Amino acid sequence: MSIKPAPGLPFMKMHGLGNDFVVLDLRGGGTPPAAEVIARIGDRNRGVGFDQLATIQTDGDADVRLRFWNADGSVSAACGNATRCIARFVMDQTGRDRLSLRTDHAILLAEDAGGGLTRVNMGPPVLDWRAIPLAQDVDIDHLPIEGDPAATGMGNPHVTFFVDDAASVDLASFGPAMEHHPLYPQRTNVEVVQILSRDEVLLRIWERGAGPTLASGSCSCAAAVAAARRGLTGRRVKVNVPGGVLMIDWRDDGVWMEGPTAHVFTGTLTPEWLAS
Repeated sequence: MSIKPAPGLPFMKMHGLGNDFVVLDLRGGGTPPAAEVIARIGDRNRGVGFDQLATIQTDGDADVRLRFWNADGSVSAACGNATRCIARFVMDQTGRDRLSLRTDHAILLAEDAGGGLTRVNMGPPVLDWRAIPLAQDVDIDHLPIEGDPAATGMGNPHVTFFVDDAASVDLASFGPAMEHHPLYPQRTNVEVVQILSRDEVLLRIWERGAGPTLASGSCSCAAAVAAARRGLTGRRVKVNVPGGVLMIDWRDDGVWMEGPTAHVFTGTLTPEWLAS
């Protein structure tokens, strides 16, 4: 008689330009793992490894409900590339070319952009200091921080620095220092932007709770909004990140982000590992 092993936790590994995710489809039931388990899954040596973990659940008003966690187990209200990856997965499942996805930030709209690309409206940028949030009332376009950065909210907080040479910035030391700057009570994502032209920028990224990443949708959106508000670019820009290219278009109805996605593999976390 064969013994059927107890089921573990199924997951999908996805990425958008190398910004990688573990995705748990909980539409059939179940609850998200505890924060300490999420952090263990995020361990690239002893777990699976990811920049963010996302869950898919049902929702009464949107097609699906998404929630996000960083690699350290902390919660994030937004994750643009994961939203695009999951939107593509659900569109492929259902045969639809448009979806609504509820996040902790807002209900976001996604659509098939053709050519294997997926486009998501990340919503209007948050430009009120209280909602970003910042610790005090300051000029968000010129923060009182060395380097004259700008602040933007995209459902999560951002600080954007404009530099002449993004490659010369020591992100390993600069990123953590800015992530924990006292002006940001919930920590912040950090962007280092080099302006290439009126419609193209180069972006390096330090993500809150994750560290350096090859891409970030919300960081790309925040950088594009900050550059446009400074008058350095127009509202539609090509954003070059280490993992590839995202197109960001700040329209009247929100900040649209377009790019490729990949569903890499599907696996199962064993009950033994989850219980260890």
